Amino acid sequence: MHIDRFRVRHGDRTALDRHRPDDTRPFAHKDAAAAHLQKGLERLDRLQELLYAQDRYALLLVLQGMDAAGKDSLIRHVMSGVSPQGTEVHAFKQPSAEELQHDYLWRAVKVLPARGRIGIFNRSYYEDVLVVRVHQQPRARPTLWRQRFEDINAFERHLWRNGTIIRKIFLHVSKEEQRKRLIERLDDPAKNWKFSPTDLLERQKWPAYRTAYVDAIAHTSHAHAPWYVIPADHKWFAQALVADIIVDALEDLRLSVPKLTATQRRDLAAARQTLARRT
Repeated sequence: MHIDRFRVRHGDRTALDRHRPDDTRPFAHKDAAAAHLQKGLERLDRLQELLYAQDRYALLLVLQGMDAAGKDSLIRHVMSGVSPQGTEVHAFKQPSAEELQHDYLWRAVKVLPARGRIGIFNRSYYEDVLVVRVHQQPRARPTLWRQRFEDINAFERHLWRNGTIIRKIFLHVSKEEQRKRLIERLDDPAKNWKFSPTDLLERQKWPAYRTAYVDAIAHTSHAHAPWYVIPADHKWFAQALVADIIVDALEDLRLSVPKLTATQRRDLAAARQTLARRT
């Protein structure tokens, strides 16, 4: 899949307008996307093993989107192709009392992926230029959001310079599709637990959230930490596309099995001889 068309260039405020949430190109139907996803998961499995073995880089995947955009199901389907040993998922909800005693990046720094691992942020430090902005904008200083974008850019540049590869995903779901998914949560007893009355309150702020996302994505998308706008009305399309983005990021690293030193090769040869004696 040509993933570059979904990548946002720095300063681009038109990305959400350019991509229809119901776009599924180049797939004509769900089965074609599922077959493509399966191939991507096989490649991802091999690449993750090399990432873990080489122990030089980490991959951070940031997932953002409106309520019911499909973040949980994306994690469940796409990351089914990797070993749990090398993957960590962290959900960022309302800050705890301890977290509020620190700067807004602190809780993210604590759970960054180590070298050799893939870290997934289900929501992230971007909540502080999204949710906080939507609810506090009338009381905020005009320069606050620009300063936070500068902080985030510096933070992500620091991570990249130190071996953490960053890919940021905005699941672009339409307001109508969100309505259908929220109704499904209400009608399906198995999904009732997912619904919160605050979902409707947040939905009323849709225009404000869209403005906040446009601003955040335009200010913080860079070559070393790009944003991708993912059409998300069809979960099967979003899952196939995000898998391709992850695979592409790992393939760019040209990962390989670590080369052994002469001492290590001798140790392996000695171990082979020991095992060959059948003692």
